[in-house]
Amino acid sequence: MLRFLFRLAAMVALSVSVIMAVLDTTRSVAASALVMTPLNTSWLAVSPDTRSAFESFVRDKVSPLLWDGAIAWVLNQPGFAVFAVLAFILYMIGYRRERPTGRFART
Repeated sequence: MLRFLFRLAAMVALSVSVIMAVLDTTRSVAASALVMTPLNTSWLAVSPDTRSAFESFVRDKVSPLLWDGAIAWVLNQPGFAVFAVLAFILYMIGYRRERPTGRFART
C-alpha cells in the first residue's frame, strides 16, 4: 500500500512538472527567448499565503540557515525541473523490483 502511495505521488509530481514545462514552453515561444520560471515565482503566483507560512515555519522552527542555504536554492530552480526530480525520487522509493525465481532457468 505504501509503495502505491509513493507511485501515486510520483505521478502527481510528474503531472505538475509537465504542466509547468508546457507553461514555460508557451512563454518561451511568445517571448522568442528561453523562459524558465523559478519555483518561487510560481508558488507566489498560486498561493502567496502558504509560501510565507512555509518560510516562517522553517525559519522559526527548524533553522534560518536551512532556509538561506538549501530551500532558497531549490526555490530558485526552474519549477518543472524540481518537480521532475521529485517525481523520479518518489518513483524510485515506490519501485518494486522483480525478484528472481531461481538461480537457473527451468526447462
